[in-house]
Amino acid sequence: MSSEHRTRIQPIENGPLFVEGAGSLRNFSDGKEHELGERAALCRCGASGNKPFCDGSHKRVGFSSAKEPDRLADKRDNYEGKDITIHDNRGVCAHAAKCTEDLKTVFRLGTEPWIDPDAASAEEIIGTVRSCPSGALGYSIGGEEQRDQGGDPGIGFAPNGPYVVAGGAELVGVELGEGATTERLTLCRCGASK
Repeated sequence: MSSEHRTRIQPIENGPLFVEGAGSLRNFSDGKEHELGERAALCRCGASGNKPFCDGSHKRVGFSSAKEPDRLADKRDNYEGKDITIHDNRGVCAHAAKCTEDLKTVFRLGTEPWIDPDAASAEEIIGTVRSCPSGALGYSIGGEEQRDQGGDPGIGFAPNGPYVVAGGAELVGVELGEGATTERLTLCRCGASK
């Protein structure tokens, strides 16, 4: 996708996400595509009666887009193994559980350290890391971080979950978490994220 046709997402302070250039928004639960036209305002307060589109409810409910001081720290941890280093930023994670469901030997809930980079092949780990919708996970091989995850550009939303953006969107006016890229990210649409 050329840069002039790249999806552009601009969060409006205490308001919706303005999206340009996406074409459509996919509902992952039923596969249905919602046409967005040139520009669309997507709800992120969770109160719209016209979800996924904004209907101005953010004003009525007093939605605040400010980051909460008690949120998870924006800190990336590195788990070095023989063949691969796994990078993880819990402050970016959307808790989709792709990692803990797909590769339980490596991503081990309730165990410290919770990631064991030597418990599966590098290829298996790469596949799981690439399926992380939020971009909280990354990896390095031979000391070189692999940033380009590939994938088709697009935006969709998960049932009772966030907007899922893939393929390199332009996120305007937002400081990304440590190690995060716009190749893969999740954006809150319920209004409860910190």
